[in-house]
Amino acid sequence: MTEENKTAAPQAANPENAPTMSIQKLYVKDLSFETPNAPEIFNEKGQPEIKMNLNQKVKQIADGTYEIVLTVTVTCKILEKTAYLVEVQQAGIFVLQNFDEAIMHQTLGTYCPNVLFPYARQVISDIVMNGGFQPLLLQPVNFDQLYAQQMQQAQAQAESATKQ
Repeated sequence: MTEENKTAAPQAANPENAPTMSIQKLYVKDLSFETPNAPEIFNEKGQPEIKMNLNQKVKQIADGTYEIVLTVTVTCKILEKTAYLVEVQQAGIFVLQNFDEAIMHQTLGTYCPNVLFPYARQVISDIVMNGGFQPLLLQPVNFDQLYAQQMQQAQAQAESATKQ
């Protein structure tokens, strides 16, 4: 029995080196809402055309601590006229400890924006409704797929650069 305890003790020490992640703070860093064609746009009778753009910035602010800023820009046009333009920078401070470089990069590029997006979506829905328009419900985004596409593009660019 003492033999088993001796072998179990080193394994118990390993959880101290296990990867850990925590969310320190979630906040709106910047918010902009414009209705350039109001009040006339409220009388337009067309189908709204919604376009959404995403951008993400990662900034290391301390050892193992990162600020992730997810920028979501939504433009709504009715009959080629801009009904509204909303942009939110939803940010979070995340602490990642004991991650290897590849897993940390993937976590910052997929998990963190997955945490931030629902908050950005809610802010956008609220501000659009407060601006006098129908509530806007943005569909979920597959950040894992976007990350994989970015990695494939980066690899393809690196390969074409080495061939030249």
